[in-house]
Amino acid sequence: MTTTQRDETHAPGRYADVNGVRLYHETHGSGRPMILLHGGLTSGEMFAPILPVLTAKHQVVVVDLQGHGRTADVDRPLDMALMADDVAALIDHLGLDRPDVVGFSLGGGVALHVGFRHPEKIGRLVAASAHIRRDAVYPDMLAQQGQVNAAAAEYLKDTPMYELYQRVAPRPEDFPRLLDKIGEAMRKDFDLADQVRALRVPTLVVAADADMAPPSHFVEVFELLDGGRRDGGWTGEGRPAGGHALAILPGLTHYDIDQSPLFAAVTLDFLDRGR
Repeated sequence: MTTTQRDETHAPGRYADVNGVRLYHETHGSGRPMILLHGGLTSGEMFAPILPVLTAKHQVVVVDLQGHGRTADVDRPLDMALMADDVAALIDHLGLDRPDVVGFSLGGGVALHVGFRHPEKIGRLVAASAHIRRDAVYPDMLAQQGQVNAAAAEYLKDTPMYELYQRVAPRPEDFPRLLDKIGEAMRKDFDLADQVRALRVPTLVVAADADMAPPSHFVEVFELLDGGRRDGGWTGEGRPAGGHALAILPGLTHYDIDQSPLFAAVTLDFLDRGR
């Protein structure tokens, strides 16, 4: 089979060689740095509707994770811990001073792993729509995820995800391979409760009120961070000692929260408060 590599010279961003991955990233705006991580089967382009709000006071580095968008896949699993190491290496490559890390869905999981594995490299963390146990996801959604593999590529050709991949991916023919890898990753059982409990980076847990997992799951995550266990007090003395917070956003789903002004607003409020 002939494999072609799309010309990278016309991409609006840059590439960084980290951990054997040519990691695509774009930098927008100026101010305190923020790393922005997209969801599965998409790219950093998904944040276009809220990017102007985020860049008003922040330098935002939008990353395309392994195998997504303009970052070609490599010969390793699609693993959130490995992608977190890529983000940490990108922080070093760019010489950023403890940037905040904001991620949605897959990117939210990667953001959490950056907090687990590289807390000294980042400031604050926002994890949106990122469940910490596989069984927290609704059973019908788990069933759908179990059907994601290369064979599904033919049925996805009319979707925005396929259109995006064909338009920007360095190797457009790799789409079935991406489906195989992300399907395999979603079928693996996991429980991050112990790592969450040990987080020492101030973290905002965000979810839609009609997300892929119930609101109670994200409350559970907040409780692991010592949240929701007592009255907050008149001066906030009862809030979690680590500076953690929770936001359940009304009227949203897993499929539109990333573009919502509400998501941008709570993210900026958390990142900027007290600074």
